[in-house]
Amino acid sequence: MTTVPVQAANGSSALPGPLKLFTECFGAVADNIELVVKGKREVVELALICLFAEGHVLVVDVPGTGKTTLARALAASVDGSCHRVQFTPDLLPSDITGVSVYRQDSGRFEFLPGPVFANVVIGDEINRASPKTQSALLEVMEEGRVTVDGAAHEVPRPFMVFATQNPVEMAGTYPLPEAQLDRFMMRVTVGYPDHASEVQVAAGTAADQLAQLRTIATARHVAEFAQVVRERVRVPEPVADYAVRVTAATRELPGVRLGAGPRGSVALVRAARVRAGARGRTYVLPEDVKALAGPVLAHRMLLAPESELTGVTAEDLVAEVLARVPVPQPGAFASAE
Repeated sequence: MTTVPVQAANGSSALPGPLKLFTECFGAVADNIELVVKGKREVVELALICLFAEGHVLVVDVPGTGKTTLARALAASVDGSCHRVQFTPDLLPSDITGVSVYRQDSGRFEFLPGPVFANVVIGDEINRASPKTQSALLEVMEEGRVTVDGAAHEVPRPFMVFATQNPVEMAGTYPLPEAQLDRFMMRVTVGYPDHASEVQVAAGTAADQLAQLRTIATARHVAEFAQVVRERVRVPEPVADYAVRVTAATRELPGVRLGAGPRGSVALVRAARVRAGARGRTYVLPEDVKALAGPVLAHRMLLAPESELTGVTAEDLVAEVLARVPVPQPGAFASAE
């Protein structure tokens, strides 16, 4: 695979140089992935927002909707290392993080890195592993390092866990711990494709299309663009305040046992920054927060039994929060433009 030049998008010519390049790259990578994942632009962009925000994504959907294909297409579009882990009940923590082995020739222990040492780690059917094995991801997802036998080992940057989960089949599965769910920046659903897109998928060969995908950016570019977004995209104080109030409101709903914590606020602002930059802006708007509140906050909420019995979902409650919390008026952040 070879790196290809990106094309200008979203009228980004007025942006500062590095941010303009990020906007172009984001659009080009999304276009590239859409060659394989048909008709799912919103889902593709959510996954890319997680990548450039240095977050992790959990894709929950029924079999055959393209969860793993999306992960592989994203990894193919970025020329970095990619490891895939098939989660099973007999998987051990050391099978993910790595293990120290004794070398007789040197008389020392040597660390053998596990598959988590990659730019993109695809965790297929993550809920099939035991809670003990799932907990092996907690440190690396939060801190970007693995501690084995008292020694810390840094994983490469960028680092992203792209996990898939089947919500239907319950045999041989374990619920994801709340602490692990909280470390995923977003939970998204692919959904079935529309008729035209499914016809295109049925007429083609996904494996061939994946093999022919071009590399749009390198792992170094992704890490640099993540830094560019942090430095060049402003979050006006009223917008940051709005994001925190939205997150805090999830803790006050009567149908919720546990709302989103401060990590949710941080993730919401980080993701909003990337969305704003991808749309050719140097500042975040309330619409960025509103668009991402569902994917960022819903999986961090524990519903009360009465909500579950009545069929109310966490996404429904996030929508209720967005309808309740006042949106900052344009004059409050117009100076950011």
